[in-house]
Amino acid sequence: MNKPLTGKVALVTGGSRGLGAATVRLLAEQGADVGFTYVSSEKQAQAVVDEARNRGAKVTAFKSDQADVSQAPALIDDVVAHFGGLDILVNNAAISVVGTVGDPDADTAALDRMHATNYLGVIAVIRAASRVLREGGRVITVSSGFGTRVGVPGVADYSATKAGVERYTMGVARDLGSRAITANVVEAGLMEGGMEPPDPETLKALLSSLSLQRMGHPDEIAAAIAFLASPAASYVTGAVLDAHGGYNA
Repeated sequence: MNKPLTGKVALVTGGSRGLGAATVRLLAEQGADVGFTYVSSEKQAQAVVDEARNRGAKVTAFKSDQADVSQAPALIDDVVAHFGGLDILVNNAAISVVGTVGDPDADTAALDRMHATNYLGVIAVIRAASRVLREGGRVITVSSGFGTRVGVPGVADYSATKAGVERYTMGVARDLGSRAITANVVEAGLMEGGMEPPDPETLKALLSSLSLQRMGHPDEIAAAIAFLASPAASYVTGAVLDAHGGYNA
């Protein structure tokens, strides 16, 4: 198998399950040494590590809560100390809290945590990583079709976090381009094993809005991430790659 990422070091935030785990697996298969973060489930994280190591890959889990922005510098320092450098940053960690803006029973603490995780936490990790990313590195931010188009009620806050990190990533592309570092966004969509699904009516409406009329598989979105991490995407920066089945078509 061709291994275009041999000699590279990658960090995937939120890598213990779903899309994050699929991305860890694929980047490792393509030759990268991979670190990933998890918040609470050490058992899930260890399962990802064990699977990768059984295939001969170098994968390590780091416990870090992206909602606490003060943890970002230590995370990056730990990754560099362990692997000797950093080439690829995949900002995947995120949570979803739904509810309309006028809901008097809204869980404001949960909403605040979502904004911290999905927006401020991403910025903190990128800022910390920007100090050490090697020339020709990659910054890849996982967003959502909701970052571009709000197609259903109840996702105003979630959509705002995704739109925010998309614009921030565009700015990163400008700021780090002189070091041949690219920064791009992958807009993911509904996928098997992803975040908590919406109610059946909303799920039906979302699926009917997709050109492909189906959920994606984490491996399909991970393939888009791996492309942007590869040498084949060396002249792609400041771009949004849609991998959501045609939500915006």
